[in-house]
Amino acid sequence: MSKQRDSRFPDRDAIIAFVRGSKSEVGTREIARAFGLKNADRVELKQILRTLADEGVLAKRGRKLHEAAVLPPTLLADVTGRDSDGELLAAPAEWDAETQGAAPKIRIRLPRYPKPGTAAGIGDRALLRVEPDSNDEAHAYIGRVIKIIDHAKSRVLGIFRALPGGGGRLVPVDKKQAGRELNIAKADSADAKDGDLVSVDLVRSRGFGLASGRVKERLGSLATEKAISLIAIHAHDIPQSFSPAALKEAEAAAPATLQGREDWRDIPLVTIDPPDAKDHDDAVHAMPDDDPANKGGYIVHVAIADVAFYVQPGSALDRDALLRGNSVYFPDRVVPMLPERISNDLCSLRPGEARGALAVRLVIAPDGRKRSHTFHRVLMRSAAKLNYAQVQTAIDGHPDDLTGPLLEPILKPLYAAYALVKRARDEREPLDLDLPERKIVLKPDGTVDRVVTPERLDAHKLIEEFMILANVAAAETLEKKGLPLIYRVHDEPTVEKVHNLQEFLKTLDIPFAKSGALRPSVFNRVLTKIKGHDSEHMVNEVVLRSQAQAEYAAENYGHFGLNLRRYAHFTSPIRRYADLVVHRAIIRALGLGAGALPETETIETLSEVAAQISATERRAMKAERETVDRLIAHHLADRIGAVFQGRISGVTRAGLFVKLSETGADGLIPIRTLGTEYFQYDEARHALVGTRSGAMHRLGDVVEVRLVEAAPVAGALRFELLSEAHEAPRGRKRTRDADRSHEVRRARGKIKAERKAKKPGRKFAKKPGKPIKSKGKSGKGKK
Repeated sequence: MSKQRDSRFPDRDAIIAFVRGSKSEVGTREIARAFGLKNADRVELKQILRTLADEGVLAKRGRKLHEAAVLPPTLLADVTGRDSDGELLAAPAEWDAETQGAAPKIRIRLPRYPKPGTAAGIGDRALLRVEPDSNDEAHAYIGRVIKIIDHAKSRVLGIFRALPGGGGRLVPVDKKQAGRELNIAKADSADAKDGDLVSVDLVRSRGFGLASGRVKERLGSLATEKAISLIAIHAHDIPQSFSPAALKEAEAAAPATLQGREDWRDIPLVTIDPPDAKDHDDAVHAMPDDDPANKGGYIVHVAIADVAFYVQPGSALDRDALLRGNSVYFPDRVVPMLPERISNDLCSLRPGEARGALAVRLVIAPDGRKRSHTFHRVLMRSAAKLNYAQVQTAIDGHPDDLTGPLLEPILKPLYAAYALVKRARDEREPLDLDLPERKIVLKPDGTVDRVVTPERLDAHKLIEEFMILANVAAAETLEKKGLPLIYRVHDEPTVEKVHNLQEFLKTLDIPFAKSGALRPSVFNRVLTKIKGHDSEHMVNEVVLRSQAQAEYAAENYGHFGLNLRRYAHFTSPIRRYADLVVHRAIIRALGLGAGALPETETIETLSEVAAQISATERRAMKAERETVDRLIAHHLADRIGAVFQGRISGVTRAGLFVKLSETGADGLIPIRTLGTEYFQYDEARHALVGTRSGAMHRLGDVVEVRLVEAAPVAGALRFELLSEAHEAPRGRKRTRDADRSHEVRRARGKIKAERKAKKPGRKFAKKPGKPIKSKGKSGKGKK
């Protein structure tokens, strides 16, 4: 459609045609400009666009629109099968059918001579470049493999348990396979020892007894809990060792010098980290601004380790870092993105040692807003290595020998600058969820000592806000220079999730009225309203689940949670590849020397990188979570029968998930064990509701449970519910539909009993009409 100015307001068909005909995603601004609309017309235009999105005609990604079910040019996809011509078919790996409809089909077009690492097979997960297929209505897209991310799982990972006389059993590590052991014959054991983590090929078995397997590879011993993280490392194919070429480059690297850098060694920057931190890649400093035009303002310096100086684009170190995407943090170990020579030595901002850094000078106004910023490549020297609690204790009036001399010249100016920045942050109103994180403390032997919830101090918030300011400055600089970069983006919640949240809040008589654009402040008003109430934790959980997942992207659609229009990760290049890319882009944009982003890097190539590192980030999160589950399951394995207090953390058709208050461990209460009546899943209420009594088990309820089973290898726990369900609200005890369905089931049960009683050849027949106990929704044979 030609972009001619038109004084008439466009109808729905014209808007749809324009969006459909655009080569890229468009927003309200582009549509208004195309049709010559004035500012006064935009309110009506936004209403029409919102209606089209609600109807599923158009899809929304951030503030941009595209035709529904349109895929981004680069995405992760799972190879699902072949068509009648034998060509591979794929589907998007991350696709919510409930909110997005049926996933578009992708036909993979393979080159005649595939590059190494691009030969896909059924069951593989691959990074694809896709484009619409205009010649084939049966397949909406053609995809070309950029890289295979994960191969099909043809093997089972598990712990070998030796049996007397040779051979043994395999205990699978996958929680979904808990209890499904495999038999390993002596000849197939590959001399595995008891406690070994092994990879097993499945062997075709008979129709009864345990399935069999053959040990293909011994991956290490798990004789102690100290090696429990090895399970997740191997299960998720997280690279542990660096290539010889990368290690050689790391060892050959020399410390940075003053050449090509500004000298910041006299600025008393300090690092503030957790007490057990191994890498220290950011340092901060603040001082009052002496500029008369900014009276009452502050200058904040944020210096970040200059990783780009050591990890050159295209080097072996760079290839290994991209493969990892990020460091992975387990309770007992760290799998770093970069070798220790780089991460714990040359790029660790140790006190008293000269270190290269990429730094930003932030000018903060008295109202807390950033007036301006400049980036610098510097040589710095940290004045002190501090931890959060140590800094907070000093500010609260109890300094130690290290923080005492730093209190007036360094720490108090930092807190004064933070007080200004916090004011601007509060005015911006980012999403303010209150869900404290737990931390596992291990004993020397690697077993769980205790689980703690660290207090969130102002020292934490200070560093967090300064890092956010630096990240925003990086994105602004690169946008202004017109350079490609990797953004950290967070989409606003989908219409469906917002609607589900509204329906849930109605059950609590909490209004959720939004007018105009959706903002974090809308959710914050709800969270403020329920603060201190019994439902506070439950509402926080449901609001969290209504949010989209943050990711990396080469195209910007803002960060909804932080309420920022542009945002990038700049402050942790030691442990995140995205930050390294941003460092390189700044070096190129400002002409700061070696290590710049190559000219060959474009939005298209960075889209591929963004998709890959988003996947490695999710891989790391899942591996870390599974390791915590396994450690706590080991910790609780000898407490079978013990009673615990917890809170319902999840409600599904399968049953209730409960998070224990003492340890934060999650376990399942199967729906079939909840009682004598049927329970139905009520999605709007996040509850299981008894069809006879109307009694409910709801998300967030405090309950008492008994530990029935623990599977340490899989990290799975099973509980028995001891608490009674909530009484049905007055007037809602039973619905007509619930009564009818209950009576229908009773009648069917009686008929079934009568038929069994009349069946010839039955030795013990039940008397007709005698009630039969239900096995619940998940009972055998239940439809």
